Amino acid sequence: MGVMNIPYFTLTEITGIEYIGKHQYLGNEEEKNGIIYTLKGGFIDMAHLRDQADLTAFLYHIITKNKGIPNFEFKLGYERGFKKLLLNVPANISEINAINLAGRIAYDLSVWHEIATWYGPTSLPLLPERYSSFSLEDNYSNLLGATLGIEALKSDLPYNEAMTKLIDEKLTQLERVDSVSQTYDAMEKVLNKWWTRDFHFPQANVMLRREFSNYSVTSPLIVPGLSDPKGDVCTLDIPKLVDTNLKFEDLYTLSFKINGKIPLKNISDNHHNRTITSRDFLPIINQIEIESNKRLLKIRKIYGF
Repeated sequence: MGVMNIPYFTLTEITGIEYIGKHQYLGNEEEKNGIIYTLKGGFIDMAHLRDQADLTAFLYHIITKNKGIPNFEFKLGYERGFKKLLLNVPANISEINAINLAGRIAYDLSVWHEIATWYGPTSLPLLPERYSSFSLEDNYSNLLGATLGIEALKSDLPYNEAMTKLIDEKLTQLERVDSVSQTYDAMEKVLNKWWTRDFHFPQANVMLRREFSNYSVTSPLIVPGLSDPKGDVCTLDIPKLVDTNLKFEDLYTLSFKINGKIPLKNISDNHHNRTITSRDFLPIINQIEIESNKRLLKIRKIYGF
């Protein structure tokens, strides 16, 4: 797509299996990230996938290092508000539950990123990121990344080696396309249906469809006419605890002291000092979905999409 205020310059973020490279925790030059299309998983954003896998590994380290410490607080930086993790993890928590807990918190943080980007710049000052908020590949890619991060931590292989192997196996299972041109063709098939070139990056209106499903079974969006011949898709479940006596709400709280850009009047009147938790996400997402649908309806009427 074109870029605002930069004539004759276009932005393309597509990758292929031959460019993906080996996984490296926190990234390196070998990781040629971008979007790749799969017949059973739709569009996969490799940067989102890798980020959430690495975040899962990082959080697992924090959890295991501080288990048994009551009310352990860990600051997670600023993103449309200051983020803080409060842990109450028992010292005898099993390895598998500690890993799944890390994946669940990582997924929570990915959802917050989508919320935060809807309300303005997060990564770079003055650069609006609403165009990418809840984009149709984000939720699936984020959850897939947390899922693979969990599997890598359970593996007997070193983390980077396990992730490299798991990415290759998962993309094969999802029936990824063989070339960059095939992913490009898949994007062209949904031009002016899911996205448009009538607006330029980073305008929010480049996205004509967004995906708001969270905290339930997540299904990928498949390009019409490009589905798996059997019609199968690969759904994903959010991480769960193996021990039914444990509850996520007892083990952690993610809190966000948000700034004035995020309105709370339609969500709840009970937030002291503009602090919310991950348990407040769903009403916020519902409000964003209403705003997005109104915006898209207006665009479609004007431009005839």
